[in-house]
Amino acid sequence: MKNAFPDFRQANVVVVGDLMLDRFYFGKTKRISPEAPVPVVNIERLEDIPGGAANVAMNIASLGAKCSLSGITGQDEAAQVLEERLNSVSIECAFHQTSQHPTIIKSRIISAHQQLLRMDFESRFTVESGVGMADKVTPLLVNGGVMVLSDYDKGTLHDPQQWIALAKANAMNVLVDPKGNDFSKYRGADLITPNLTEFEAVAGEIQSEADLIEKAKKLIADFDIKAVLITRSEQGMSLITNDNTEFHLPAIAKEVADVTGAGDTVIATLAAALAAGQSLQQAVTLANVAASIVVSKLGTSTVSEPELFAEYQRHQGTRQSDHSFAGAVTVEQLKIAVDQAKKRGEKIVFTNGCFDILHAGHVSYLHQARAQGDRLIVAINSDESVTKLKGKGRPINTADRRQIVLAGLADVDWVTVFEGDTPEDLLREIQPDILVKGGDYDKKGVVGWEIVEGYGGEVRVMGLTENCSTTAIVNKIHQDR
Repeated sequence: MKNAFPDFRQANVVVVGDLMLDRFYFGKTKRISPEAPVPVVNIERLEDIPGGAANVAMNIASLGAKCSLSGITGQDEAAQVLEERLNSVSIECAFHQTSQHPTIIKSRIISAHQQLLRMDFESRFTVESGVGMADKVTPLLVNGGVMVLSDYDKGTLHDPQQWIALAKANAMNVLVDPKGNDFSKYRGADLITPNLTEFEAVAGEIQSEADLIEKAKKLIADFDIKAVLITRSEQGMSLITNDNTEFHLPAIAKEVADVTGAGDTVIATLAAALAAGQSLQQAVTLANVAASIVVSKLGTSTVSEPELFAEYQRHQGTRQSDHSFAGAVTVEQLKIAVDQAKKRGEKIVFTNGCFDILHAGHVSYLHQARAQGDRLIVAINSDESVTKLKGKGRPINTADRRQIVLAGLADVDWVTVFEGDTPEDLLREIQPDILVKGGDYDKKGVVGWEIVEGYGGEVRVMGLTENCSTTAIVNKIHQDR
């Protein structure tokens, strides 16, 4: 049974953290300044967007959840603009204003979709700046729900324990988007969401999937944290909890336009989903989908409830309800996913190839392959291997782009890259139930057939669509020039 999409209108989230105003100046560049070798930008439009913890709040409100927000601002025009933008989407603001520091502003100059310059107007908030802020936050907690601590290391959250204790006193779960190399200050939180770089700064360099899990469990034990969600860019997300469960989600393949604010979208979706009654794994699944949407947008962006619903339904419609969405995975992640699938009794199908330029023959073949079982793995040759096999000028598309295209097909569950000339080592590690290859030869012409049959698997040869060839396509392009 598929998981029900949450009713975000039932959710209540309180966000506490570093507030900032993202100010974008858009214009055209037609000449170089005579004063210095820099472009002259004729500003045509100014856009102010809530940033930092305010962007987290915007994402929560965009999903339809109730959101309250508190943080430190100056007593200035930027704070007024920030509050106006937030109030316009029904976010309740409880700013703690100080005359000692201005509101943080990050200004960017954009021309032809390129950021030419960023100017930061900020000074770190002091302990004194936040005195009395609890009086602003406490009234926001009467309706319970979830508290998010959005830490950008600007001084608002100099003492996270104050807010964690306040939330716990009101029976609220606490989610933290951390900063810095000292996670002890988040002791007692229910969930922290570091990216891989932030996690390694605290736990040490990660050598393998097993090492990541071990270090995450140590962090959980050391700091009395219930769960850690590590966001890993193109390697997806890994959730490790204090009850020793592990949950890995591959990244949903999308063309990345901008990763700005992706972490804000992740923790906002997590908070809203948990406040709406979803389980932690269901919330992480939704956050993974939301992240795939927001990175395809330019600049600081949010994900709306209809957008999330449509993307969620698209994946739920083409995948079983175990949350293992299609995606590009490392070999280690693939091993974990396959092991979980086998425990569910699913039949694993494996095929491999260069898949340099995806054409009708590939799509037809992969559809046939998927029909042989419950899950389809596509293992692609590395760029070096393709060059060795196909010659100079190949591949046309690099491995990461080939993964994106293949993972976008409904018939494909996981796409990974293997090193070397053949996938034989990968076959030994994964041990799929069925090895599939397209061609007009018998099974003994399939690389790795003896490995698969040796452990009791099957080898099947599928037909290929006639007159479809990547090499032929490349040659035709050259001829038509």
